[in-house]
Amino acid sequence: MTPAVHSNSEIFAANRATGHIVLGVAASGGRTRRTRVHEDGSLRVRFPNAAGEALEAVIVNTGGGMTGGDRFAVEIALGEGARLIAGTAAAEKIYRSTGPDAEMDVKLDIGDGAQLAWLPQETILFDRARLSRCIDVDLAESASLLMAEAVVFGRAAMGEAMRQGFFADRWRVRRAGKLIFADSARLDGAVAETLAAPASAAGGIAIATVLMAPSDDGKLAAVRALAEQSKGGFLAEVGISAWGGIAVARLCAKDGAALRHDLIVLLAALGASVPRLWLN
Repeated sequence: MTPAVHSNSEIFAANRATGHIVLGVAASGGRTRRTRVHEDGSLRVRFPNAAGEALEAVIVNTGGGMTGGDRFAVEIALGEGARLIAGTAAAEKIYRSTGPDAEMDVKLDIGDGAQLAWLPQETILFDRARLSRCIDVDLAESASLLMAEAVVFGRAAMGEAMRQGFFADRWRVRRAGKLIFADSARLDGAVAETLAAPASAAGGIAIATVLMAPSDDGKLAAVRALAEQSKGGFLAEVGISAWGGIAVARLCAKDGAALRHDLIVLLAALGASVPRLWLN
């Protein structure tokens, strides 16, 4: 029998990682419980807390990172009144690509009266990495959301920089079917040069977006008070705005350590504690 001949593209595709998580949770007897857990490929989800009103979910990438051609997807649905804190076991590392993008799709569906804190650890992009990410959120009329996404372009502590590469990030958030927040970012080519420009990051290599829906005037005031403090506040540049029932904070820091510090401070001001794995 003549052996099959495969093209380089077929061999490449066969060696790419895929991962898919579908998680459903519901409120029952004053606690949030799992109703559906589906795991496929390189992604797993674990539940470290067995008690308490809110359930904690930790997403694990068993492959230890992503590279060009890898495709991951996470779908989370909260039933009425459910409470969930979801994060990742470690920072997600995006390694150099020989051409295609690594792809990450996140879909969050939050039912009436449900509360989701989406707090993954930072995404770290190495030199010549390529990442395309889409985040879609559907909120019921009375649902609540707090989400933070951080991206670090190279590990400064290791003497590494993302000089070239690609990063595309698309967020769409809807409440009761109506679009309330849309945000898109794209860096292509000379990433380090773009981030060095005063109009972009002024030399910062670590950025984050925090979204809270609905917004809270008292919590916003607490964040702004911290930003005005010379000590005990933020290490880097932080700004927060509120409109249309939501609040959005932007953070820009010189390195990942400063960004993580500021995220912990900001989330505490918003009344949220980071998952325990952030502090390990």
